Amino acid sequence: MAEEIVNRVAKSGLITLNLEEFYPEGERFLYDIKDNLWEGIALKEKDFRAFVKEHNWSHYKGKFVALYCSVDAIVPTWAYMLLATKLEPFAKRVVFGDLDTLETILFDESITQNIKAEDYEDARIVIKGCSDKMVPPSAYVKLTEMLRPYAKVIMYGEPCSTVPLYKKPRR
Repeated sequence: MAEEIVNRVAKSGLITLNLEEFYPEGERFLYDIKDNLWEGIALKEKDFRAFVKEHNWSHYKGKFVALYCSVDAIVPTWAYMLLATKLEPFAKRVVFGDLDTLETILFDESITQNIKAEDYEDARIVIKGCSDKMVPPSAYVKLTEMLRPYAKVIMYGEPCSTVPLYKKPRR
């Protein structure tokens, strides 16, 4: 009689968390205010306000929008705020910064809203390392920070090949 194959990973009690499951679905858009600058160096209030009034902001419906300026220019803070007032009714989320900043904020919010760290009291956790979607390193740091006070063990990788990160001290 053949020996029964035992899945030791399944019996280990490890909980695998896959951050790509918290990926906020939606199109990302980078709004570069440099296109609104006069001679590429400064923002003229009158021209900018005319653009803001005439622009069709509904094109951003359902998108995640990052506002930034890719050139060294004089851009007053109120200009980003004005853009945000026009984008907010349409966009899923508006942030100041580049696309990396946008991803960091989106994942931070998603993790905070969807994970109750206290549910992982004394748990042995593997934070999955490979994913098909882009997960920023900041998401891994955020999740680790949230879970550390509760988890018994935190590891990174795959259940069959993990990197130990944290082990709660014995009391």
